[in-house]
Amino acid sequence: MYALAEQGTLAIRCRGLHKRFGDTVAVKALDLDVRQGECLGLLGPNGAGKTTTIEILEGLQERDGGQVEILGMAWEREPQRIRERLGVQLQESEFPDRATAEEIVRLFRSFYPRGPSVGELIAFVQLEEKRATQVRHLSGGQRQRLSVACALAGDPAILFLDEPTTGLDPQSRRQLWDVCEAFKARGGTILLTTHFMDEAEYLADRIAIMDHGETIAEGTPAELIHGLGGAHVIEFATSAPPAEDALRALPGVTRLRRRGHSILLTVDEPHLSLPPLLALVAAEGGQLTALATHRATLDDVFLSLTGRDLRED
Repeated sequence: MYALAEQGTLAIRCRGLHKRFGDTVAVKALDLDVRQGECLGLLGPNGAGKTTTIEILEGLQERDGGQVEILGMAWEREPQRIRERLGVQLQESEFPDRATAEEIVRLFRSFYPRGPSVGELIAFVQLEEKRATQVRHLSGGQRQRLSVACALAGDPAILFLDEPTTGLDPQSRRQLWDVCEAFKARGGTILLTTHFMDEAEYLADRIAIMDHGETIAEGTPAELIHGLGGAHVIEFATSAPPAEDALRALPGVTRLRRRGHSILLTVDEPHLSLPPLLALVAAEGGQLTALATHRATLDDVFLSLTGRDLRED
C-alpha cells in the first residue's frame, strides 16, 4: 500500500522561512528539517507560528522569504506533483451527515490517479464495521479516523496531522495513535501538531518547539527532557516563599521556575533535595500549602522554555 521511504533523507526542508501579516511577524527565519520515515512533533503556544508554518508547507499560504522543499520539489515549480504526495488531516472535518463512511472514502479516493482501494483504506483505519454507517452516527473518534482515511486516499508520502485527537476520549485517542504508528511503520512521514504532551512523546521521533515564529528547541523527547538538567520536578507552594537564591543553592537543584503561586525545582534526586527544602521553608516561618513530585516530562520542558501553558493565547 505504501512505498517504504529511504530513511534519513529529507521529506521537508525549510531554510530561513519568513512570513509577515502586516506589522506582525508570524514566522521568522525558520529552519526546519523532517526526515523521511519519521514523525516530527511541532509544538508551541497559540500564536507561536505553527499554523502559518504548516499552511506554507501544505501550499495554502505564500511565504515572504526563505526556501521550502517538499520531497525535493518546490511549490513554485511542481505544485501538482507535491499535492499528489501530501495527505492533510484537519482538527475538524465536515462531511455530509447522511453519507456513509464508505461513500466518503470513495469520493476522496476518486480525486487521485493512484492509491489504495476503498476497502484497504477503511481497513487501515479500522472502520470495517462502520463502512455502511452514516457520518451522523459515527463517534468523534470514528470521524477522525475517517478523516485520516481520506487524507491517505492518494497514497501520500507525507501526512500532516493538526491536533488529531482534540476532544477524543482516551480509547479513541489510542486507536488513532495506532493508525499513525502503522502509517509510519510502512515508511510514511508525519508532521504532527498537538496540545497533548503525552501524545507528542508517544508518537514523535523528534520534537521542534516554536515560540514567536522561531524554533527555540529541537531534539528527541528524551534529549529535551534531559536538557532540563534533572530527571525529577518538585512543585510546591508556601505561605512565605524563600528567596530564589536560597532555593537554587539547595542540594541537587538544577533549575527553578514559577507557575502561578507554585515554585518548580528541577532535581536529580528528590529524596536528597526535599529534606533541606522543608528545613528552609520552616526557617523562613512559612507553611507548605502544596507539595508534589513527578518525573520530568515534555510539559516541564515546554513550560521551562516558553514560560506559559500550552493552551494559553
